[in-house]
Amino acid sequence: MRPLDGITVVSLEQAVAAPFATRHLADLGARVIKIERPKVGDFARDYDRTVKGMSSHFVWLNRSKESLTLDVKHPKANEILSQLIGRADVFIQNLAPGASARLGLAAETLLEAHPRLIVCDVSGYGDSGPYASKKAYDLLVQSEAGVLSVTGTPEIPSKVGISIADIATGVYAYSGILTALYRREKTGKGGRVEVTMLEALGEWMGYPLYYAHFSGAAPPRTGPDHATIVPYGRYLTGDGRSVMLGLQNEREWAVFCDKVLGQPGLAADARYDTNFKRNERREEVAAFINKVFSTLTVEQVVARLDEAGIANARMNTPEAVWEHAQLKARGRWREVGSPVGKIPALLPPATVSGLDARMDPIPEIGEHTERILVELGFSGAEISELNAAGAISFERRKPQN
Repeated sequence: MRPLDGITVVSLEQAVAAPFATRHLADLGARVIKIERPKVGDFARDYDRTVKGMSSHFVWLNRSKESLTLDVKHPKANEILSQLIGRADVFIQNLAPGASARLGLAAETLLEAHPRLIVCDVSGYGDSGPYASKKAYDLLVQSEAGVLSVTGTPEIPSKVGISIADIATGVYAYSGILTALYRREKTGKGGRVEVTMLEALGEWMGYPLYYAHFSGAAPPRTGPDHATIVPYGRYLTGDGRSVMLGLQNEREWAVFCDKVLGQPGLAADARYDTNFKRNERREEVAAFINKVFSTLTVEQVVARLDEAGIANARMNTPEAVWEHAQLKARGRWREVGSPVGKIPALLPPATVSGLDARMDPIPEIGEHTERILVELGFSGAEISELNAAGAISFERRKPQN
């Protein structure tokens, strides 16, 4: 038994935010019925073709789901959607602003008909306020939420290299749905969960928001280095590589000076004996650290840091993370099926004792359409008519093992 066995989720989802939430629900055993456009599918399927011809985004976000193709604007769609939602525990959508209401899928409408249903609306800015009708994409929300203003170098603000606005939103949608399910167990009532990208990143921006508001200045952009703690960031080694290290207190600073730099007297130097002073002289501190490290390889520097108990990391590439010894040693990799064969996949990060995460195949576009419609009581002739009319499409091919 998985925690969400028996829970059915119907998702009008696309791109990253909602699919990230529902994939985690599927990991816990929920049946996730993913509604996709006939023939085209979720547009994230076409972001790239790097994973044996499939999109890296889609492979990451959509294992263990059932794909139902449905033209939600077709007259028959309302009947199919109504039946699906009537049987569901959760309905989640991240359509364009106002689209769900135009389809008759507003939360208040659905909850009036289905009081035990949990409706999760995911959007850029919410359904009220001056930004309610504004489209929102990850990079744009990173900018709107101030992330770019505190990320990058002093000269060039930069986006985060992964879709953190979408991921943050998906995490809160996932936890919000779990919270609503738990509340329903106590009260018997469903309800609405609303998550916006701006508000999700607003939470993640808590430190710079407080810092800037009460100090009068935003944290400076410092590239790979911490904005206010020194030393904490990237330093160069003699073999042309980089090492990341970080100190948290003056005790660690003293150990670092003694065991790593071989200059124990430096810890008592009045120019550098507090983090505040080191931060004011960060270029000087970086210069004497790089001078020592320039005589050592990255492996030698890491060995010194580890022996001294100083936190450190290599600056890994994605391929190095794929081959990471720690992930392999802890058995974090599995394989999932897909339309193009087996594909490696990392286990979900939360390990719960006695629980094996669900790791089922990635679906082909419309792969489960025929089966789901049969469950709803549609005959073979009716399904053929829907297919001929373009209301649905389905793929009979089964995923390879």
